Amino acid sequence: MDKAILSELRSVLLERVDLSNIPEEVWKRSSALNTWGTNAIEGSTITWNDAKKILLEERSIKDRPIRDVLETVQHERTFRGMVERMKHPINLITILELHEGVFRGVLPDAGMWRRVNVRIEGANFTPPRMEKVIPMMEDLISEYHVKDTMGDDVFRVASWSHYNFETIHPFRDGNGRVGRLLMNLHLLKHNWPPIHILPNDRDDYLDALASAGVSDLDPLTSMIERLMGSSLLDLLDGTGTAEDELMDLKRASSLGPYDPNYLGLRCKQGELPGVLSGHRWMTSERALKIYMDHKGRK
Repeated sequence: MDKAILSELRSVLLERVDLSNIPEEVWKRSSALNTWGTNAIEGSTITWNDAKKILLEERSIKDRPIRDVLETVQHERTFRGMVERMKHPINLITILELHEGVFRGVLPDAGMWRRVNVRIEGANFTPPRMEKVIPMMEDLISEYHVKDTMGDDVFRVASWSHYNFETIHPFRDGNGRVGRLLMNLHLLKHNWPPIHILPNDRDDYLDALASAGVSDLDPLTSMIERLMGSSLLDLLDGTGTAEDELMDLKRASSLGPYDPNYLGLRCKQGELPGVLSGHRWMTSERALKIYMDHKGRK
């Protein structure tokens, strides 16, 4: 996605609200969405309706494993805590604390580097032996800070660091969720909102990680940019003006020279910022105007 489009949407959002002070109702929904998505990717039985009951309505649910419920509650709490972590550097302690926050009382080694060797079924790599985990994590954090300080592209650094974290696989379990939290913490520290990787994104996400394994970060970087467009639209829908209200593509097509099928294709390609609601794309009047200014026919 064109960075200029994302930057313009971000500017509009930041004019309305500081990321550390998003209205509680909007932030609660965002954290619930992120928690549901990241857990579902790892096989949690918690549905979106379950997550809303637990996290938004503070109600109990039946017939779900206790572990899945605990991970949901604790991930959401850890996700929300990243606003405070924005003020501090990312280091090894940060990573251990994120793992402990999500898995306290769930995993016996919550907040501890793995002490066993592991293999990931279906992966195109083998994680390093256990004795190499800490030195490799130290090198990763050191190189991350060099890239970050040198001003490398925020989304490129996000994809690079996320892929390398997952290949080190520093924990016995929970690497995916902690890796995605770390990626979002990096984005927040650069004044970008968190992105949400939802079940519909799972295959594209895994394919992008596999491509990164053959030295091609472009698919993962592009995916992060596309999801950032979705996050910006979602937050603006909750905090912006009538121009930021999400609408279906049939309505959006009446505002410009494009038919709904074309708009859907551009959303899917990551060129037009959009939010996938069920099986249909939605966008906003503002996003469409910005897209036409930068890319399209007036």
